[in-house]
Amino acid sequence: MGTGSSVNANYKYSLQKSENAFKAAVLIQRWYRRYVARLEMRRRCTWRIFQSIEYACEQDQIKLHNFFSYLMDHFTPSSSKERDFISRMFISGESFKEAELEKYCDYESMEVPDSYTGPHLSFPLLPDHATALLEAFKQKQQLHARYVLNLLHETRKHLKQLPNISHVSTCYSEEVTVCGDLHGQLDDLFLIFYKNGLPSPSKSYVFNGDFVDRGKQSLEILIILFTFLLIYPKEVHLNRGNHEDHMVNLRYGFAKEVMQKYKVHGKKILKMIQNVFCWLPLATLIDQKVLIIHGGVSDTTDLDMLEKIQRNKFISVLRGKKRKESNRNVEIRDVNGENNAEADPAGNDALPSLPLQPRPAQAPSMANRLEFSRWVRQTVQEQIEWCRRLVDISESEDEEPTYSSMVSLTDLDAPCWTRQEEWKQILDILWSDPMPQEGCRENKVRGGGCYFGPDVTAKILEKYNLQFLIRSHECKQEGYEFCHNRKVLTIFSASNYYEIGSNRGAYVKLGPDLVPHFVQYQANKTAHTLTMTQRISRVEESAFRALREKLFAHTSALISAFKAYDKDNTGRITLSNWATAVESVLHLGLPWRMLRPQLVRTTADGMLEYKSWLDDLAMEQRSQERIQSSLLEVIYRNRSNLETIFRIIDRDHSGLISFEEFHQTWKLFSSHMNIELTDDGINDLVRSIDFNKDGNIDFNEFLEAFRLVKQTQ
Repeated sequence: MGTGSSVNANYKYSLQKSENAFKAAVLIQRWYRRYVARLEMRRRCTWRIFQSIEYACEQDQIKLHNFFSYLMDHFTPSSSKERDFISRMFISGESFKEAELEKYCDYESMEVPDSYTGPHLSFPLLPDHATALLEAFKQKQQLHARYVLNLLHETRKHLKQLPNISHVSTCYSEEVTVCGDLHGQLDDLFLIFYKNGLPSPSKSYVFNGDFVDRGKQSLEILIILFTFLLIYPKEVHLNRGNHEDHMVNLRYGFAKEVMQKYKVHGKKILKMIQNVFCWLPLATLIDQKVLIIHGGVSDTTDLDMLEKIQRNKFISVLRGKKRKESNRNVEIRDVNGENNAEADPAGNDALPSLPLQPRPAQAPSMANRLEFSRWVRQTVQEQIEWCRRLVDISESEDEEPTYSSMVSLTDLDAPCWTRQEEWKQILDILWSDPMPQEGCRENKVRGGGCYFGPDVTAKILEKYNLQFLIRSHECKQEGYEFCHNRKVLTIFSASNYYEIGSNRGAYVKLGPDLVPHFVQYQANKTAHTLTMTQRISRVEESAFRALREKLFAHTSALISAFKAYDKDNTGRITLSNWATAVESVLHLGLPWRMLRPQLVRTTADGMLEYKSWLDDLAMEQRSQERIQSSLLEVIYRNRSNLETIFRIIDRDHSGLISFEEFHQTWKLFSSHMNIELTDDGINDLVRSIDFNKDGNIDFNEFLEAFRLVKQTQ
């Protein structure tokens, strides 16, 4: 009995111990799952912040170019100087004639000094040249401007002979490697070549656009890709992305990078790159089964039309070049809001003879509203007619035959598409994004292109007998992502795009079976040493810092929105109303109630003293820049627009604008931002802000001018 009782007690003890261990394991498992779920929630919130701010910035870019379209219709110059200025803005030579471009970018006249220690290029290029370039760029060396211009010249000649849609076959190589956005991150390109091998007759590559902007080594990436393109023209294929666009480069850093690296010849290099970009192919087909485009498709995407479009007409998809067209109805205003005549090869503004702008008759008294309305309509009509005549000044130049022009000549019975139809085709494939819902709708988040659903994808695949689409254009945490029942693959090759640890880069390899095989990587060594928690915390901190800057930049609008909920002027609103008001101002589509603990201090009664909260935001920004908060707010909100406008006005990319150009710039900006500025006030400002008295204004002085003008209001 004693022995049996002891065994039974031991059994119960063991059972109890096992039960406790099991309960402990369940508790640990539950805790871990909650912990991982919280981390995932933080990661997703952080991701949405970064993407919302990025896309809002792209919206601002498109709004700015809509502003130039608005100017073409509504801005009425009051003097001959203003008329000349607007004429330069809208019809000056953004595109050179063939002979003029070669003369302007004459690399043969440049001498390479004996002191130059960088790589040397000779044409035709050989694989050794590419290897030398890679080693030189790893050592932070710079390619001489003569070789850069020579390379761009040869690249342009090659691209002009290519079709709009490149065709690649896996029969000639074991596999095709497709890379997504690189955005000036040279380390990612080096890592891709290290892991996958350099381009060669047995190693084909497709680079799917967005080679430039945001990163600091965009030009080096272009030089490397163009070099391999010329060495292996059948194995290396480049698609145009939405950032291969001169107007986008003015905002996102590539134009500035080129001018900083090549202070003497930067203007010529930019002009050549601008022309090369417009000749990049629009898409690539692998084995006639896999379509690779940068952005996406729409319910009106027509590959037959895309194959026949004269793609070089669209120097900027945001702002195209308008030409006089015959045998079709010419639209009064180009969809991109601008017309460009040919520029003087010396870089001067050689303007054609302009029709005199009609002077509006004296306005009648507003007391007679009918008469005043007639006067307004007549004046606007006269201005439109004048703009129409401006548009028709520039005749199309005769250029050597290209692939696209020969295609259109061989099919004389093809439909005659309008420029807007052609423009929309290109805009959609460069700017669109997939969505989970059915249908196709305007992409209001980015401001350009469309959102396309699974049904749109299915129709495109069925119509052209395709297996799936590969696109880029969107940063993905793992570097790639499938959607639309695995019929759309997004590939993104710039790792750590938002912040160190924010995302992996990836590329995809396709063999003859067209089954995708992915390779992921992190180009930054620091990212490998971070734990998941450290990585998320670091990225989260960066995201909330950017979000606080965004909130601070809209202080005035936020105060107005908060006051709408504060009927009794108590200076306090509920946290729920805070979330609603913030979204109504910023339109970022963020889950503000979830983000609130990171942005607003917890209060016992659930109320927020919004003025104190905004003061805290101002203090945080003022700790970085010692400027009055109300002025700093305006600069934060408008700096990108200011810099883009400045670089558009700064036509020679010298980083300087003349007093007259500055005066006219402020006229344009005041029209865009609804800020009233008098001529006398601007003239006084111009004279007072030329701090070094050199007769020109640089961008820092430009920002200071903006700050001072806003302060005087």
